Amino acid sequence: MLITLLGTGTSSGVPMIGCTCAVCRSLDFRDKRLRTSAHIAVEGKSLLIDTGPDLRQQVLRLGLTQLDAVLFTHEHKDHTAGMDEVRAFNFRQGEEIPVYAREQVLNQLRREFAYVFADFKYPGVPRVQTHEITNEPFEAAGIRITPIEVWHHKLPVYGFRIGDFTYLTDLNGITDDELDKVRGTRVLVLDALRREPHLSHFTLQQAIDLVERVRPERTYLTHISHQMGLHREVEKELPPYIRLGYDGLQIRV
Repeated sequence: MLITLLGTGTSSGVPMIGCTCAVCRSLDFRDKRLRTSAHIAVEGKSLLIDTGPDLRQQVLRLGLTQLDAVLFTHEHKDHTAGMDEVRAFNFRQGEEIPVYAREQVLNQLRREFAYVFADFKYPGVPRVQTHEITNEPFEAAGIRITPIEVWHHKLPVYGFRIGDFTYLTDLNGITDDELDKVRGTRVLVLDALRREPHLSHFTLQQAIDLVERVRPERTYLTHISHQMGLHREVEKELPPYIRLGYDGLQIRV
């Protein structure tokens, strides 16, 4: 399995519009963060987690030419706004792209992308095949996936486990039962917004505390804001088994 972190930034991205802080002015490519998304290549299949507003740029940078399924974590715009870009794969593959999400996410997609789901579609709109998922294992493109329910303030969000890899973004809470699904993971990608407390995201220390509870071999932090600090400086503070993710990072599992 090859995981590519397509984007590791928060909803405003890094640099943030109008900001002149050291991180937003940094020339280090690791401090330039598009909105959070990931690609998974496994068993010859191509899976996308979320379609943020930067998806076109992310897909072009990766050189992605095949898409077999999209998994949605939740309905916030920084995770869904790029769904229109799926149509490029419709043109290339000549088929609908399956998308997997909980009911409330699918309902929001139907509202925000009404033209995609209209009875009479304009030529060239994205063609998707929707699949409602619950908190039970399911298959996408023949790949077994285990959802992990976490809490983003009061909003339920799905993380996903595929084999020895787990992806958890946009959370500030998880029950013991759901955390049990993470145990045994070799590689974890985990939300860590900043150092200061936040209403709906893990802080850096909260993310570290969760890692210490489940002890995967490697953890990469994502959904990082400019308030976290410079990549090179933050990494010096972390144990060797926890690293900051960055856009374009590829992880083999």
